[in-house]
Amino acid sequence: MINLKALGLGIAGAAFALGLSTAHAQDVVRIATEGAYAPWNFSNPDGSLAGFEVDLAEDLCRRMEVTCQVVQQDWAGIIPALQAGQYDAIMAGMNITDQRLEVINFSRPYAGTPHGFGALADSPLMELAGTGETLSLDTDADAVTARVAEWEPILRGKVIGVQGSTTNSNFLQQYLGDIVEIREYGTTEQHDLDLLAGRLDGIFAAHSALTATKMQPDFAEMEIVGTGLSGGVLGRGVAVGLRKEDTALAEKFSAAIEEALADGSLQELAVKWFGVDITPAN
Repeated sequence: MINLKALGLGIAGAAFALGLSTAHAQDVVRIATEGAYAPWNFSNPDGSLAGFEVDLAEDLCRRMEVTCQVVQQDWAGIIPALQAGQYDAIMAGMNITDQRLEVINFSRPYAGTPHGFGALADSPLMELAGTGETLSLDTDADAVTARVAEWEPILRGKVIGVQGSTTNSNFLQQYLGDIVEIREYGTTEQHDLDLLAGRLDGIFAAHSALTATKMQPDFAEMEIVGTGLSGGVLGRGVAVGLRKEDTALAEKFSAAIEEALADGSLQELAVKWFGVDITPAN
């Protein structure tokens, strides 16, 4: 059973969210993003928001013929604030998982990327097997188990940074919790800085985020190492998060995403921000 109280969702809060959702005219759609997860979303020095999902939000809202308002929300409270009616949707690199589907709904996916380790050139993690390969926790479960066993002598006792309350932290807890020391951070930017300062042996994040980190001058010697992983606890693709009751809005987002995929606009945005097409195959 989902503990709504733990999520900050008492009965009054849920009722407020429902009432606000019903009353709020859908000619304006408020979309929350983290603003600290480049290139998916980030904050400029002047405080304005930018990134792949900010551009995509504007495109989808145009297709839905609504006005788009993108607002910043810290990751840790992003789902409770959605439930409390502070905005209508989430576009923040959020993967669809069974756990999240218990409390919110999702559109169809608009992107997806493998997940894995990042390490500096002098780290023992540079020896992790499988660099350049990708395995799915859904279809290659035995191969993933074998690969984790192969990694164990290198990873044992190492300190790995990860953003808390994410699919990445869930993976580390489930598959490597008794092998590595897991250090959780509020943002990926924070664990990047600790990696650079030598306080971490490696970080675990989406390959897209690791690539963005590597593009920064100070991280030129960082490499994405070991097998890239997807599926399972890591989720089924990045999508728009919405309240359970907002089924019509979810359908509108899904239809707009389908249109953007069909005319190639979504693929163009992906290449613009990531350098490669990370959109779903279907």
